[in-house]
Amino acid sequence: MSSTLTDEIAATAARLVVEEGMEYGPAKRRAARQLGRHSTRASELPSNDEVENEVRAYLSIFCAETQPAELAELRAVARTWMERLAEFRPHLTGAVWRGTATRLNNVHLQLFCDDSKAAELALIDRGVSYDVGSTTGLRGAEVDVLSVSSPSAVFGEHVTVHLSVLDHDDLRGALKPDATGRPQRGDLAALRKLMEAA
Repeated sequence: MSSTLTDEIAATAARLVVEEGMEYGPAKRRAARQLGRHSTRASELPSNDEVENEVRAYLSIFCAETQPAELAELRAVARTWMERLAEFRPHLTGAVWRGTATRLNNVHLQLFCDDSKAAELALIDRGVSYDVGSTTGLRGAEVDVLSVSSPSAVFGEHVTVHLSVLDHDDLRGALKPDATGRPQRGDLAALRKLMEAA
């Protein structure tokens, strides 16, 4: 695929990520289809880093006045839940961690648990309603995702917080940086530093 088409897919995917709150994978595939590219194999699509660069460019042009405050509120929601669930070693990941989130994004927390059912029992004990789904975990196997709805006075609506339940043993590998040397997730202390620096 030509680099020009790759760039076009990345830019179109970035618009979908920002305007519709889509995740990178689905956004890349839809962007490719919109541009007449019917093969959407990962090897023929732009990398997540290329899309993220376009997302940052899009945000700086079209959302510079609103996005920083929206990101700050999403990080505040994340901090609240990380404090509530501190015993499960929560780590923030995704767009809220990377700093590219808008109010359309969900908060993604990863819980590193000694007992896979302990987080669910903690929510039940605290009277928190949740939905159960699944996602692919760090080792490629399916893991539970507990989704809760958290009120935001700033937004005047609820924010969805997804809690991926991972094994405590996954934590060491999870702290490795990505290909660009950036951490892919951060604990509560790291989140607080980001919020103080903003």
